[in-house]
Amino acid sequence: MADYNTYRSAQGVGARQAAVDEGLRAYMNKVYGLMAVGMGVTAVAAYGIATAAVNDGQLTQLGYAIYASPLKWVIMFAPLLMVFAFGAAINRLSVGAATGLFYAFAALMGLSISSIFLVYTSVSIVQTFLVTAIAFGGLSIYGYTTKKDLSGLGTFLMMGLIGLIVASIVNIFLQSSAMQFAISVIGVLIFAGLTAYDTQNIKNTYLQMAGSDSDFIGKTAIMGALRLYLDFLNLFMFLLQFMGNRE
Repeated sequence: MADYNTYRSAQGVGARQAAVDEGLRAYMNKVYGLMAVGMGVTAVAAYGIATAAVNDGQLTQLGYAIYASPLKWVIMFAPLLMVFAFGAAINRLSVGAATGLFYAFAALMGLSISSIFLVYTSVSIVQTFLVTAIAFGGLSIYGYTTKKDLSGLGTFLMMGLIGLIVASIVNIFLQSSAMQFAISVIGVLIFAGLTAYDTQNIKNTYLQMAGSDSDFIGKTAIMGALRLYLDFLNLFMFLLQFMGNRE
């Protein structure tokens, strides 16, 4: 009888584990799906705006407004402010509204980085994107599968990220090529590490909240997609400074 009860208990544990594994796969697929659509929105917005901003090699009125007028500073810092606002408002939004806000942020980010199509050749942009996708995929798989706890790495990376943001803002005014090179190297390393760390953190977050209501899980998936989206985009932008061929 004891053996039978042990067998039934093991069956129950196995069934619960299978349900958790299935839920985790669906959750991660949703995170990656949201991130991929957001990246597509950014790419379309960036290319469309860059195309409309130039005519016969000259800036149009739109191009002058977003690249040469004081409005460029608003466009530059607006995505950063929107990230903080998004994090603060997520709990008060429905899943649908949060998803829409995420895509609106992705479009705004496309506007912010659209100048890359004026600075770099299209071929080098595509090549850098493919390299970024391969690197991101490998790092994310590592973060998902590794048994090593990366939480300690996350604290170090966040401190480095704060320093990187401060250095980038300072260099906007200094325009130092040596400092920009150092920022690019450090940026690649930081966002490579954050890709693995954030993937593991997103996975662990789901495992901790398994069984929570679908609305909460949906919002958490959107925030996870936002984190990986930012990791991918920043990794791409820093790699582009190394790999991009200028027009």
